[in-house]
Order: sequence, then C-alpha cells, then structure tokens
Amino acid sequence: MEQGQNLRWRGSPAGGECFIVQKVREPSRIPPFGGLQIEFHVIKFLGLICLAVLCVILSLGLWPFHVPANDVTWQANRNGLRFGKYGTVLSSRDFTKANDGDEASSSLEVWLQPRRIWDSGTFLAFYARGNPFRLSLRQWQSDLALGVDSDHSRQAALLVRDVFLRRTPVFLTITTGWNGTTVYVDGLLANQSRELQIPSNEFTGRLIVAAAALQSDSWSGQLLGLALYHRELSAPEVQQSYEHWTRLGRQPSRGDERNAALYLFDEHGGNVVHDRAGSGVDLQIPERYVVVDQIFLESPWSEFNRSTDFSGAVLKNIVGFVPFGFCFYAYLRVVRRHQRAALLTVILGILVSLTIEILQAFIPTRASGMMDLVTNTLGTYLGIVLYKVAGRILSIVLPPFPSTRGQGGF
Repeated sequence: MEQGQNLRWRGSPAGGECFIVQKVREPSRIPPFGGLQIEFHVIKFLGLICLAVLCVILSLGLWPFHVPANDVTWQANRNGLRFGKYGTVLSSRDFTKANDGDEASSSLEVWLQPRRIWDSGTFLAFYARGNPFRLSLRQWQSDLALGVDSDHSRQAALLVRDVFLRRTPVFLTITTGWNGTTVYVDGLLANQSRELQIPSNEFTGRLIVAAAALQSDSWSGQLLGLALYHRELSAPEVQQSYEHWTRLGRQPSRGDERNAALYLFDEHGGNVVHDRAGSGVDLQIPERYVVVDQIFLESPWSEFNRSTDFSGAVLKNIVGFVPFGFCFYAYLRVVRRHQRAALLTVILGILVSLTIEILQAFIPTRASGMMDLVTNTLGTYLGIVLYKVAGRILSIVLPPFPSTRGQGGF
C-alpha cells in the first residue's frame, strides 16, 4: 500500500462488507519555529536583518573607507595655520640634540587656540624610532596634559587644569632642567613638578603637529607660533617672550637664543613652514592626513587608561556588537537549526571584529587595537544572552515561540 493511503470500512446496502481505499492527506510537518509556519519571506527577512546589521557595523568601523585630505589651511588675516578635523603638519626631518647643550635643559613655546573647549587631541608630539619614550602635549577638554608616553603606557606626566577655558589664544611655555619641569600659561607659572625631569633627547625626533605618532588622535584649532630652545628659559624670559609674541608676533632678541627652531607661520601660502632659526628643519603640510607610524593591533594593556574617553569607547564597542550577536544567533538558531548556534555566532563576531581591526591599520583616521576585539566579542556574547532571555519571556507569552530553555552554554 502506498504511503498516504488509508483503509476505511463501510457497510454495503446488501449487508455485505466492503473496504474502500481512500487517500488521506498526510499531516504537514511541524516547521522549526515552535509550530508556526516559517514561510520563505520570513526567512528572507531574518537574513536581510543580519545583512543590514553587518553592513552597519562595517560602515561604523571603517568609515570614511579612505585616507582623507589633509585639513590644514592658512589663516586669512593673521599669521598661523588652521587645523580641521583631520589635519597634521610634520617636520621635514628629525630634530637632533645640541652638541653643546645641557642634557637636562630644554624649552618649548607654543601659541595656539583650540576650536572647541571640550575637545581632546594631541597638538604637539615628538617621535623617533627606537626611542621608547615620546613627549607629547595634549588638550584633554579644558586641561593641558603633558605626557611622556612609552611603548607600554600612555599617561599624563603633568596635568594643568582649566588652561583652555577661554575662547582666546593661549601661550604655553614648557621648560625643563635640573630643577624639574615647569609649565607657564600666558607668561605666568601654572604648574611645576620637581620630580619630572625631561631629558633634552625627548625634544628630538620627528615633530608632529595636531596628531599623535602611533594612533589617530587629531586636534582641531589654530596654531599661531612655535619655538624650541636648547636651554631652560627663566621666568623673566618666559614673561618677555609672551609679551613679544602676543604683541609683535615674534620672539624677543636676547643675543644668545640657542634656538633649536622658530616658526612664525607668516608664509600665508604653500605647503612649507620655514624655520627662522636656521636649523634647516622646516615643517611640511602633506596632501593627505597621515599617522607617522600607525600601530597594527595595539595590545590591550597599552591601550588601557582610566580616562572617560577610553571608558566611553569600550562601552560603544560592546553595545555596537550586541545587535550582531542577537540577530545572527536568532538566524542560526531558528532558521538554520544549528546545534552550536551560540558558538558559531561568537566565532563570526570575532572574525568580523578582527577583519575591521586589520583594515583599520591602513586607515589613519581609525585606531587598530586588540581591546576592540575583546569588547566586540563580549558584545556579541551579550547579544546571544539577550536573545535567550527574550526567547524565554516570549515563550511564556506566546507558547508557539521557540523557547531557549534547556539550551545553556554553547
């Protein structure tokens, strides 16, 4: 007898018996959605949601998909350069240490105005391959952070509060010598550390303006003047420099300047800022935004710091991959009926995150780091947990919904 046939007995009018073979429709199979019929358009819809989530994550992780133009322009009505969102200026070659200079004595003057008070970014940095320590000056919202970064840590060695609260140019002077490091703001003493002594070789290497050396940390604003010295300026000299720079637009003549470099930014055009001290180290404006030695997959312990910027980035990376874990686990669990849906979803999350971090190493506006890989994976797992919790709740409210009860772990 063929499958799907059934025997039914009926009594005949003559009192005899007869058997009638009648085809009976086989009961339809219960589809894998707790009894609800999964039609083609539903499966397609879930697939499109996963594809859309993946496209959004890739877009957020790799935007702007190319190396942007260097956003640096000359001031129209005064000396100086204006830096946009992604702009940088680099020295034509490395600065070297003075042969007759004191090993512990150096000074730096920079006249600038941030675009916004509550922004953060590195506006001046030195970098040399092989030197494990790097001197940097960073705007951290309204504060000035003087950092001596190493390959294993990134922290502010000296912090000066409320330097950039005013919406006017700020004249900064940093001097270092045997008595420590001193920071002056507009010619006045702002902070001092006798324990922090910055050797003169920290003022050597490639000079980077409005960006960091290893990762994208761009700064926006106006740079009006810059000078480097092979000696420690005294407090009266700092005050005198402030008055000359702000009134006359140049440094005072003292007879023995021992300048490492002097940049007045008075060219008003072109892509070169000339050194007026005669060192021959000019500043160049590249056509494209560049990070001098961009890191490939920076280690988590190197990225870690206690700032609110870092905490916010970690939270964004976790939350950003929660939809990925939720949607892809739902697709693999409900539609594909994969036995290891959770494990496969986590592996997919790791692969997508790793792909993004590898590609970010070739985009100077992005930062490639292992911390993002860890946080993205955590976000993927939280998305799986969220779906399991939602599935259990919905299975109570809507009994046909597939419950995840009993499917703990991977």
